[in-house]
Amino acid sequence: MLPTTPSPDAPPLPDDLAVCQQMIRELLASLHDAPRDNERLRQRLDALLRRLYGPKAERLDANQLLLFAQTQASPPQPPAAPAAPAAAAPRGHGRRRLPASLPRRRIEHDLPVADRRCPQCGHKRERIGQEVSEQLDYQPAALFVVEHVRPTYACRHCQGQVTTAAKAAQPIDKGLPGPGLLAQVITSKYGDHLPLYRLERIFSRHGLELKHSTTCDWMAACADLLRPLVSRMVQAVLASAVVHTDDTPLPVQDRDREHARQARLWVYLGDRDHPYNVFAYTPSRARDGPQQFLKRYRGYLQADAFGGYDGIYATGNVVEVACWAHARRKFYEARTSDAERSHAALAWIGRLYEIEKRAKELSAAARQTLRQAESVPILTSLCHWLREQRQAALPKSPFGQAATYTLNNWTALVRYTEAGILAIDNNAAEREMKRIAIGRKNWLFTGSDRGGATAAVLFSLTSSCQRHGVDPFAYLRDVLARLPDQSPERLEELLPDRWAEPPKAASAS
Repeated sequence: MLPTTPSPDAPPLPDDLAVCQQMIRELLASLHDAPRDNERLRQRLDALLRRLYGPKAERLDANQLLLFAQTQASPPQPPAAPAAPAAAAPRGHGRRRLPASLPRRRIEHDLPVADRRCPQCGHKRERIGQEVSEQLDYQPAALFVVEHVRPTYACRHCQGQVTTAAKAAQPIDKGLPGPGLLAQVITSKYGDHLPLYRLERIFSRHGLELKHSTTCDWMAACADLLRPLVSRMVQAVLASAVVHTDDTPLPVQDRDREHARQARLWVYLGDRDHPYNVFAYTPSRARDGPQQFLKRYRGYLQADAFGGYDGIYATGNVVEVACWAHARRKFYEARTSDAERSHAALAWIGRLYEIEKRAKELSAAARQTLRQAESVPILTSLCHWLREQRQAALPKSPFGQAATYTLNNWTALVRYTEAGILAIDNNAAEREMKRIAIGRKNWLFTGSDRGGATAAVLFSLTSSCQRHGVDPFAYLRDVLARLPDQSPERLEELLPDRWAEPPKAASAS
């Protein structure tokens, strides 16, 4: 093989032999680190692509651990999982019956008179039955105008004493929209994730032209009217034994900057005895947001490992409960760089979730007993194994970081086994954050801090309605009509879990 000619642009090699040897050592060290750097970059790229395009579920069969050879690095076998219950019977096929509550319009397709005669004898055939088939159709929603007529009376004898009948209080005093229109806009944006400009385009097809500033003012006015109701929900959430919380970014338009700044929406979920989802807005992710909201709270707080909560736990009034879903996600993202150890950790965590499936339908006391009997031994063995593997793993490797995160938060991670009312993860709050993420892809940002506070109020009501299976439109239409005249002592009657839909006839009137 002919010797390669050095490139004319390459720098000349030093003449000193010792310097050349040191250069070779540096190159060998770089070559030795290159595969490790490539693995780390590949792992980060895989995690990024999965977040953008891949499935969100982190499902993994616990038996995948058997694919790897049993070595000294493998943990002792956890207790065998219980036998899976028998598979449910397959659902029947065919079209489902349409709901009986839908109105019916009868269209009868009869035979022409000439075809009713018998072709054999010529006599008229008699009707002996009918075949009925159903077809589902749609009629667009309609706008209508409500005329408020107030008669005026005067005395003929005194030629005066004129009086006019009073008008019922409206959601927006002297405003154009009625409670039904306001409820539709709120539900469409904060429940169905439609931005206001799309709603304005929909209304324009009905002949109603609305300005964007007008619909924004409507939402702010509704939030002001509904805020006392949300304040009662906040008081109830703070009386819960367990509160789940999470946060997500909310871009806010700032005219002093070229780009939107990042504000924050926080969610606080009450327990079963206080079943409300309350959102709070803060201009930033500063720790004073949750500290201000939870300053009077006493109980368990289930959240991620955000450092802003540390001051809340330091008071001793709030007990930290961590989230196993966060810990599992870190091992799941490390599986491409350290497959054997990552899959082993995932298999152990999977066993914990299998126990939770059986504990889901149990009472709080029975759930705690089951966790103490089956989950605690698994957690103890997993803790010892993670401490051993962290010594062998590189600290900055994905698996090393996952093990460090888990062990640093171990006390809070295992706390769910101490009380049956606690959950193994914080997925309940994270699911509520999805409604913000989906909406954010549509309306992109909020116009101001006031818009963020408005969103927090309206998200609280639409989310709580969906938690209780209540139609947000029917609820808001009735509450917006009743709230202006509702006494403060009777506000609890309008809470989503206590509200009763009025009869159809009364609602229509």
